[in-house]
This record gives sequence, structure tokens and C-alpha cells, in this order.
Amino acid sequence: MTDVSDPTVLVRARGGLGRLTLNRPRAINALDLGMIHQLHAALDAWEHDSEVDIVVLDGAGERGLCAGGDVRGLADRVVNRRLEDAAVFFRDEYALNVRIAEYPKPIVALADGITMGGGIGLAGHAAIRVVTERSQLAMPETRIGFTPDVGGSWLLARAPGRLGEYLGLTGATMDAADAVYAGFADHLVPSESLEGLREALETRADPSSPTELVLLFDETPAPSKLEQARVWIDEAFAADSVADIIERLRALADDGDGSLSERRRDERSLSERQRDERSLSERQRDEARATAELLGELSPTGLAVTLAAVRRARELAGLRDALEQEYGLVMWFATTQPDLAEGIRAQVIDKDRSPKWQPATLAELQPEAAASAFSFRPDVPLWD
Repeated sequence: MTDVSDPTVLVRARGGLGRLTLNRPRAINALDLGMIHQLHAALDAWEHDSEVDIVVLDGAGERGLCAGGDVRGLADRVVNRRLEDAAVFFRDEYALNVRIAEYPKPIVALADGITMGGGIGLAGHAAIRVVTERSQLAMPETRIGFTPDVGGSWLLARAPGRLGEYLGLTGATMDAADAVYAGFADHLVPSESLEGLREALETRADPSSPTELVLLFDETPAPSKLEQARVWIDEAFAADSVADIIERLRALADDGDGSLSERRRDERSLSERQRDERSLSERQRDEARATAELLGELSPTGLAVTLAAVRRARELAGLRDALEQEYGLVMWFATTQPDLAEGIRAQVIDKDRSPKWQPATLAELQPEAAASAFSFRPDVPLWD
């Protein structure tokens, strides 16, 4: 195959297979605006090309498909008030997310290794989503005082139980089994079989449909740790607010039998009370305690907005609506909130891991903060 584009995205077509390879391995293929435009151009060119029937999206190197978007560039745009540039990046990236979701030819995304943030926006909306034993998937935006975007809220909202709230608020990392269980992936294929899968997609050996071909290499995932943790995740993350979630997590961690206060137990249905009466293991109590501690360290603003975003996304009609909601939120953060630039500074640039959030605690957060985020209207609309 011959490269026909800028090296940051390798664009090749042969045997009816179009292959898009993100090619910034040193940066774990982090996505910049130029790469977004190259991916758009390739998909545009192949849409009506009778020589391309299937598209494979993968990443160069062994570390991952895509570690996310260019957060350093985002911080520069926010700090230097180049908000129109920020809007252009988000608009073009979200248009690519929709393009992948609605593409008339099957796109097979190989989410091998690290696939986070913007990487989820590429892989999570593909027709066929493959993970491997090396996969690490996450929407870690709250770690930088931000909120999940690239359609992440749409995927989170459709995860079983309250996993959407849990994954969105904590930014927890999913392995292959978790990703399949949570609805972020469809198939587990061992990394050593990926080349064989690509060859099969190109040579079209029987059976011929891409899903059938993937199934030839598919393996059954191990039991999901997330599924096992739902005994405490669903209870805690069903609470009305972030503060209440933390309170429930602490109660679950501190109660040896995993029970809640008598008042709350009286408010719940019989089936829910019976579930609460089941004892949590020491490991599960430790997990609940660690989750409470983590939430106490993250941006109160980012947490409150993310909780509302996931829950609102459950009522939306489709991915486009979720992206439009997310666009308003990310521009609200970029335009009005100091936590985004501070979170990127602390986690990515200076790496001191000591962000100074404003406000610093949930108790100081204004009750109307999340509502103001959802009422914000960017100067530049998302869709032309």
C-alpha cells in the first residue's frame, strides 16, 4: 500500500478496503485539527468510490488508537481567548463524529490500546467497534475540569444502570470486557489477530460481511468488573446530586453490611431495599471509598455539569442532539470557566497534579451553575 496523504494520517485503499491509520505514535496518535481534516477528506473521497466497500480505522504503534484530542492546543486557545479557533476545532471534530456514525459504508474501528476522549469520538460511533486485551477506554474529561464530549455523553447515557454517571464523573478506565459490557465496543479480538482480521477484510474470504469476518476472530470477554461493581455503583450514582453521590459512597464504604441509613431505606422500594441488604465485600467498600475520595478532588463545576449532561442525554433523540448539547457545554467552559485551562495545566502541562479549582468545593458551587451551562448559546452554531 502507498501513503497518499500527510504522514499524520495514512490513507490507503486496496482490494475494496480503505484503511485510515492515525500516525502520531509518539503522542499515542492524539488528534489535531489537521488529522481531523484528513479523515474528513478520505471519507468524502471514498463515499462514492466503488473500489472501497469497507473502511478500517486504526492507529500506528502499539500504545493505542488515540489518546484524545489536542488538549495543549485547547488550553492555548482558551488562555489566549482565541475562542473562534476553539469553536472551529470542536465543530470540525463533532462533524467527523457524526460522519463516522452515519457513514454509508461499514467502518471497523480497532480500539487497540489507549482509546480515550477524542479517540472515543472516532471509535465509539463506528459500525463495528473492536477492542483487544490491551485496550484501555475512558472519557477522562473531568480530570481536567471539563466534561465528556465527542458524543461521549450519548454513549454514557446508554450504558447499563448508572455506569454512565460513574464513568462520566470519575473518568474510570475500561478494559475490553468492561467496554463491551458498557456498550462502548462490540467485539474482543486478540491483538495478535488484528493483522489477520485486516487481511480477511481485504480478501473477503467467506463469510463476506464485515461483522461475520470479525466474528471469525472474536473471543468471549472475561466477566466485566464493572458489571460486578454495579451493586454499589447503581446505588450511589442514582443520587440526585454529586454531593449526594459522595454521601452514598461514604455510607456504603463505612457500613460493614453495605446498608444505608434507615431514613433512606424507608424511601426505597422493596426490591431496592433487598438489594441494599446484601453485604458488600471489603474490596467493594474500598472501591466505594476510593471513588468518594476521587470525586472530592475533581472540579466541582465539571462534576455537576457532567452529571446533568449524562442524564439529559438519556432524553435526547440521537447523537446529533447530544453533540449539540455538548458543544454548548464545551464552549461555556472555554468562554466562562477557569477550571478547564487550570486542569490542563495541572494534569498535562506542568503535571503537578494540584489543580486549584474555582470554586474549590461542592459546597461553594452555586446551585445554578449547571443550569447556566445548559442555557449558554455559542456565538458560532455547531451545524451550518
